[in-house]
Amino acid sequence: MSSRRNQTHRVFNQPPPLQDYNLLRADLALSEAVSREGADWAVDSLSALGWRAGCPEVIELGDLANRFPPRLVTHDRFGHRIDEVEFHPAWHELMKIGVEEEIHALPWNHPRPGAHVARAAKHFMFTQVEAGVHCPLTMTFAATPALRAQPELAEEWVPRITSTVYDPRVRPSVEKRGCLIGMAMTEKQGGSDVRANTTEAKAIGQGGPGGEFRLTGHKWFCSAPMCDAFLTLAYTTGGLSCFLVPRWLPDGSRNHFFIQRLKQKLGNRSNASSEIEYRETWARMVGPEGRGVPTIIEMVNHTRLDCMIGSAALMRQALAQAIHHARHRTAFGHLLMDQPLMRNVLADLALESEAATVLMMRVARAYDEESADPLERAFRRIATAIGKYWITKRGPRMVCEALECLGGNGYVEESIMPRLYREIPLSSIWEGSGNVMCLDVLRALQRDEASTCALQRELAKARGADPRYDAFLAELESELGSETGQESARWRVERLALALQGALLIQNAPPFVADAFCAARLAGSGGFEYGTLPAGVDFRSIVERASPSLD
Repeated sequence: MSSRRNQTHRVFNQPPPLQDYNLLRADLALSEAVSREGADWAVDSLSALGWRAGCPEVIELGDLANRFPPRLVTHDRFGHRIDEVEFHPAWHELMKIGVEEEIHALPWNHPRPGAHVARAAKHFMFTQVEAGVHCPLTMTFAATPALRAQPELAEEWVPRITSTVYDPRVRPSVEKRGCLIGMAMTEKQGGSDVRANTTEAKAIGQGGPGGEFRLTGHKWFCSAPMCDAFLTLAYTTGGLSCFLVPRWLPDGSRNHFFIQRLKQKLGNRSNASSEIEYRETWARMVGPEGRGVPTIIEMVNHTRLDCMIGSAALMRQALAQAIHHARHRTAFGHLLMDQPLMRNVLADLALESEAATVLMMRVARAYDEESADPLERAFRRIATAIGKYWITKRGPRMVCEALECLGGNGYVEESIMPRLYREIPLSSIWEGSGNVMCLDVLRALQRDEASTCALQRELAKARGADPRYDAFLAELESELGSETGQESARWRVERLALALQGALLIQNAPPFVADAFCAARLAGSGGFEYGTLPAGVDFRSIVERASPSLD
């Protein structure tokens, strides 16, 4: 009897943890894109991070950072207002890795062909460990182009924010070995409509670009409030303008930067998001007065790129977990991997993941090549909006389906799947919701001939390779020349995204991947849910290609 009782505690038919693997080498879609898009020179560095991101110690850091979220400390024990946020040591360790890997600065520190592609690959792999740390890393990365609108501020701050030393100390920036930049734009009454802001800026002295101002207002979302400075928007007599708000004043005292509360969020729990108040807060103007949105838009464009990368990364990690589970779990007498319907589901998820990966890596290359080719700059602008809309919209459905592949094992907090599922909607909301993105694309098509030309050039590269793609493209091109109202914007952007993904897969993926994508996504042979790929698809080859090898 004792022996039988003990048998109830035997653990079998459970997969081992997915760890001790290389996130670059185990992802053929990613590793191929790294070489294809111009970052071959970074393979050794990327592979080293791939191993690091797949080791159990670093994976555990992501878990700990989420189980012990940040805590707001408004006052010290003596009653002084300090407005600080305490993080678990795991958060700081993850931030240290991210800064050392130059996820916040690689293209600025190494301005060479493929630098944005290499950074995108690093961001993609490290997000699979923990997405929360990428908020301050992304904002710091994206701040450099915006700061360059004010050369004297760029000269002062860019060396600090491109440092490869993570310095979490609460000190004036001049005393630190490395700094981070945040952003505070939205307000309660406006959200994405930043022109509805009410924060006021009053000049100290002459004011003007680079000049000193006092800001008064309330920002509804300020992510990573422990950054060293923040780009923000406020109204002057000349209109909505961009400002840099440091946490510390030049004399070494604290600036008037008051954290009202930390947001209780669906996901992104390891990162602190806050409401802040400016009360006569010292700031300096960045760029021309009254041109705040055009000044900060460069920062926004780069953060939108990271929304694409982050969503694609979470999709990839969800897929890897699902395939890994199916390779080890038996049900009804067979491995899940060997059951035809499960193979259809996994193959469909793999198509979605690879399509997201190739698109985000191609857009990253456009950031590398925009200075040498005007059409690449136009492509960068419109493809960022298209990709940001589509990938971030597809992500939640895909991660939900991947979670279901694990059944109840995927629904418990001990697995990474609930965290991925909570995290994945954020990128669709951050830096412009779906409607904002689609209207941006619509404006570009209607007002910027270069955007249409850039899209047509990119899509034409795959013409003639697959009749289903050609038919889809012919219909799409006829639509590009016609006027469309706002109510049709999502439909048009969806078709543009599918065409871009189809063109990239036809040119670069194995035929069995491109064939399945064209059949299911372009010719309409697939259904509305995942797992409805048509008969004749090479399900096994697609899944094996996407499998996260532990070798």
